[in-house]
Amino acid sequence: MVTSANLSVTVLFFATARLATGTPRTSFEATPGTTVAELAEALVARYGNGLADVMASCALWVNGEPTDPGHVLATGDEVAVLPPVSGGCARFR
Repeated sequence: MVTSANLSVTVLFFATARLATGTPRTSFEATPGTTVAELAEALVARYGNGLADVMASCALWVNGEPTDPGHVLATGDEVAVLPPVSGGCARFR
């Protein structure tokens, strides 16, 4: 579960994800062992239903590469939220 503390990742929002969040990027603090799926849940909790609707069709990439929901994040990772119009063609959930 994502909570405060030991690792920091940068999250980039593109296209409709950027519109839903109102920002092109954010920093996110997480505990060691946090997965991409847990980060996605925490982002929806932070930004609300508008992002939840967008995330239903988004792909999430880590450090410029496609990833799976179980991927464990590390300090300094860059996570991109890619709606289909931005190149994210796989549903993420």
